[in-house]
Parts: sequence; C-alpha cells; structure tokens
Amino acid sequence: MSDVKLTYDEWVEKASQPEEALQHDQPHWYFRVNAKGGTGHFMFKELPFFLPNKNFYIVDAKDTRGINCRFGMAGNTAAAHFDGSRNSIVLLGGERRYILSHPKNCQNLALFPMDHPSARHTFLNWSDPDLEMYPEFKEGRVNEVVLQAGDVLYLPTQWFHHIVSLDLNWQCNARSGITKDYQSEIHKCGF
Repeated sequence: MSDVKLTYDEWVEKASQPEEALQHDQPHWYFRVNAKGGTGHFMFKELPFFLPNKNFYIVDAKDTRGINCRFGMAGNTAAAHFDGSRNSIVLLGGERRYILSHPKNCQNLALFPMDHPSARHTFLNWSDPDLEMYPEFKEGRVNEVVLQAGDVLYLPTQWFHHIVSLDLNWQCNARSGITKDYQSEIHKCGF
C-alpha cells in the first residue's frame, strides 16, 4: 500500500473499473478525506451531525477525532482490527460488508502483538481464513452486516471489524469517547 495524492475525479476514473478488470493482483484505489482540528473544514458544513457537539454520534464532545470519509472501489478491504474509541459509521453510497467480532474473541483472531507496528490488527484474512495454519479462528465468533446507502453502524470501543467494499462506495465516520466495557477482555490479549 502507498499514499498517492489524487483529486476526487482522478480517483473516480481509477476506481470505476469494469468488473472483469478487478483482479486481486491489480491496483485497488481508495480515496480518503479527513477533517480534524477545528470545525472550519468544509466537511463539518456538509456533515453537521459530526460537529463536536454532544449528539447521537458524538458522545464526548471533548474527545472527538474529526470526520473521516473513505471512498472505496469494489474489492477493497480493511484488515480486521479494533479501534480505541467509539465509532459511528454512515454509509452514504454503495455497499460495504462488515464482519464483526466481540472483544472476548481476541485470543482466537490471530492478532499482531502489542509491540508490532500493526498492533490492533489481525494478520489473518477474514475473507479467506487459513484454518489449518490458524485453527483457533474456528473458535472465534463473528457476525456480518452489509451496509447500504443510508445505513448507520455503531461500533463500541474495541470491537473487531473487517471491511470489504462490495462496489463503488463511500462512507464517513466519527470517533468519539471511550467505553471501558470491554477493557478486561482486550487486556487478556495484551492490549
């Protein structure tokens, strides 16, 4: 993976591949816009429900992490991981598949250790897990949901999620506040 500066129009051109061209060994393009550090960014005008005021999405106005908007093409994935804060996700177009797991399953999810640069992430591909190499994954419990335009998903602190873009899609999310409800479970895995 590498960071490349693109305009939205350049991303749309690259991401609008015909389905037969979407091979796993071909480039997959992902576009991201972040609004952090103040409310002057245009995204706060476009998405006022993510303003750092206490509301349905922002439970702790003093502990918000801005708005993150992500645009994905079919086939993009985000490896399973957990976030250290509450996360509210709004899908604005297209479809994304979320595979979710409770923090109590962390011992079965093949996580990188705490001192690894990819800590909080799994090195196991949840879309095609190698159960011979990682048999403990069979004991972990997951469920899935396919978000469609207009859907909102709330992820509590430390819940695992693996994301697959099913088609050209875009979502925005805001993280705010931390719950300690699952702290003891995630501690069992060294976090």
